[in-house]
Amino acid sequence: MKHFLSTAVLVTTLALLASCGTKPPPQPPPPPATSDTSGVGDAGAVVDETASAGPSGELLSKRIVYFDYDRSDIRADSQSVVAAHAQYLSKNPSQKVRLEGHADERGSREYNIGLGERRSQAVRRALLLSGVAELQLATVSYGEERPAAAGSDEQAYALNRRVEIVYLK
Repeated sequence: MKHFLSTAVLVTTLALLASCGTKPPPQPPPPPATSDTSGVGDAGAVVDETASAGPSGELLSKRIVYFDYDRSDIRADSQSVVAAHAQYLSKNPSQKVRLEGHADERGSREYNIGLGERRSQAVRRALLLSGVAELQLATVSYGEERPAAAGSDEQAYALNRRVEIVYLK
């Protein structure tokens, strides 16, 4: 936990330094209301038979980590969500999750697959640093192939730049 706090402080400090003199990035709108825990909205309509309902609780019910444009570092507003899942997973070593990386439609297909992979690996690293066992984590990148929101505007782009934490049965 000490390493996670040190990392969180370092990331926050770097983010503050990087944002000096620049306009803060727009915050993504809240995710669309859905009970689909696989994370695929109306645009994809994919049902995941391996997903489970997972844990409940205010932070644990949040299963999406959002990212800024062309970035793979976990934003400060998602640190508490990742920390809550790390704590739950550390206390439940038999529980497994799949970290699904996504990107918006801008960029080539290959670039977006790589960006989704970097995003899922960023969340994986944060969970590992918080004491989650490596065997509990799997990663996959869908790139731009499974959008949460259709459209070519900033609101849709913001919803599609994400990692979904999917609890497995």
